[in-house]
Amino acid sequence: MKLGVVGLPNVGKSTLFNAITQAGAEAANYPFCTIEPNVGIVTVPDERIDKLAEMYDPDKITYATVEFVDIAGLVKGASRGEGLGNKFLSHIREVDAIVHVVRCFEDDNIVHVDGCIGPKRDIETINMELIFADMEMVEKRIDRTKKAMKGGDKKFLKELNMLERIYATLEEGKSVRTMEFDKEEEELLKEVALLTKKPVIYAANVSDEDFANGIDDNKFIKEVNEIALEEGSEVLPICARLEEEIIELEDEEERKAFLEDLGIEESGLNRLIKKSYSLLGLISYLTAGKPEVRAWTIKNGTKAPQAAGKIHTDFEKGFIRAEVVAFNDLMECGTYAAARDKGLVRLEGKEYVMNDGDIVLFRFNV
Repeated sequence: MKLGVVGLPNVGKSTLFNAITQAGAEAANYPFCTIEPNVGIVTVPDERIDKLAEMYDPDKITYATVEFVDIAGLVKGASRGEGLGNKFLSHIREVDAIVHVVRCFEDDNIVHVDGCIGPKRDIETINMELIFADMEMVEKRIDRTKKAMKGGDKKFLKELNMLERIYATLEEGKSVRTMEFDKEEEELLKEVALLTKKPVIYAANVSDEDFANGIDDNKFIKEVNEIALEEGSEVLPICARLEEEIIELEDEEERKAFLEDLGIEESGLNRLIKKSYSLLGLISYLTAGKPEVRAWTIKNGTKAPQAAGKIHTDFEKGFIRAEVVAFNDLMECGTYAAARDKGLVRLEGKEYVMNDGDIVLFRFNV
């Protein structure tokens, strides 16, 4: 999973990126501090992996990972190349989802590019730049599709109708993620890579004081919630400064105590990862043994052979069956052998749809 962290300059984007990845991206109080995207890879916390490691004492433990890309601050006119905009937009095309950091705090010591705090305006500024970039791409695609149709091939008619419907939506100032598509159209869209089709999590960056006092009445977050509700996006209230403080605590017990004092169950990173998995429709299955305990990330709805293909393409090609036990069943039984004796280890075929937390052993022909 690859998440692009975007936002206007000086909204706390790089500060948040540093906190969640400990990558040390430069964070400064002036626009375009970030020009080349910084990349940080973060392991996905998973207590199931921890418990399986206790059970198997493996030689290697491998958690799922998330790649965060800190993309430079966008400004009005980015779609026309303002502020190195074209370069930044190309980085966004490469990610699976967008984490849009929105400034929801007031601080006279940190300048705002528009002079005052306005989450709705800030979101619209970036969304419009992405919309303009998509309009340009769709327009070119429409021209190309029309030329292809001149040869008498009517298979492009559905694509043309879809593209024209998309262009009309973009002209209204709406993102493509607000639209509905059938399965065939979804397949066609994979070739277009539209920016406004990408799922979005709005990271509402509040002050540490507001975060500690509660955010239910925060007027800025209410603005963000309204926009997210309209387009089916997610909102994650977060305090980048507090996340920095959490990361600086090296001892896990100290971190837990710090979070408890704040009345928070999980760090912003954990909450962000969970929202990202949910937004992208992702789950994890597990493999366990002495050589390695490992989590594998797949799309919800993936069948067993395709899940096996995540490990190696030969596993998918030569798939015979999958031996599956649910994580909770294994924990209750204490050992794999005990779970098998109780009939909790199932033999599943090619049509089996994987579940989150399945522990699997794949059987295949070479």
